[in-house]
Parts: sequence; C-alpha cells; structure tokens
Amino acid sequence: QVRVVESGGGLVQPGGSLRLSCAASETSFRIYAMGWYRQVPGKQRELVATITTGRTTNYADSVKGRFTISRDNTKNTVYLQMNSLKPEDTAVYFCMLKDYRATDYWGQGTQVTVSS
Repeated sequence: QVRVVESGGGLVQPGGSLRLSCAASETSFRIYAMGWYRQVPGKQRELVATITTGRTTNYADSVKGRFTISRDNTKNTVYLQMNSLKPEDTAVYFCMLKDYRATDYWGQGTQVTVSS
C-alpha cells in the first residue's frame, strides 16, 4: 500500500519561512502531478499550489510571490517553500499525489501555524 509522507510543518513568526516536503513511500510509484492544499476548521479545503511532471505550476492568488512549489522527479518528492508567512496562512496543509491513471492519493496533513 502506498503512503503519502509529509513533513516540515511547525510554528513560525509572521514573516518567517517553512519548507514542506512530501513523497510516496514506494520508490516504484510513478507520479503524474503533485499538489498542496490547505484547510481550516469550518472551511472547504482549498488549492495552494500544483505542479506536473513537466513542471507546469499553478498557485492560489493568496500565495503568489511568496510560495514556490517544486519537485524532484527522480525521488518522487514535492516541496513547498513558504516565505513571508502571514497569520492567515495558518492551516493544516495536505499533500496530494496523482498517478497516471488520474487516481489521487492524500497525506494525513501537517499543521502550519503562523503567530507572534
């Protein structure tokens, strides 16, 4: 069974930075696209950023210019570099991996808290 492994969340000051990482537990698992989503209590899960194998990227307007998504295709790993963090970025961040059959695999989520 393939597991989606997330890491890098934590507590940071406003204006600080965090780097999230996500990978599939099986090295033979081939990923077509990767993405990061976030969710706060009482609200729908929302897109943060996505990236395809060809490195086509898409960002939510709220994070453009501050967040950068990237991937290492050899390691099947996706990263989210988060700079200039704001309190409104506080959420549980979920990694999503999509295979070549368009099946989605989700991580358990990692908490990001931005507070002074």
